[in-house]
Amino acid sequence: MQEWSQQDIEEAISGEEKTILIYLYTPMCGTCQMAGKMLAVTEQLLPGQKMGKADLNYMPLLAEKWGVESVPCLLIFRKGTLHEKLYAFRSVPYLLDKIRSID
Repeated sequence: MQEWSQQDIEEAISGEEKTILIYLYTPMCGTCQMAGKMLAVTEQLLPGQKMGKADLNYMPLLAEKWGVESVPCLLIFRKGTLHEKLYAFRSVPYLLDKIRSID
């Protein structure tokens, strides 16, 4: 999964893609490392899905803007609007079902 800057995030949200996934994490978070591995598998299974990740330590204003309470957090944007925040990743099949149900 590609690391996105704040500019990358803003461009992705305002772009033409219907659904955008942004994974927020911190490097020292063990749960984030596990969630990142699940998302890496999910990304391979959904090759057309636009998704990126960002270290929340460098995005405090975006975290405040979107009301992010903790990490790991998967932000799901639908047509440029925050649709859902996921904090419990559970499993790869759960993530796949959740993402596929949005479209």
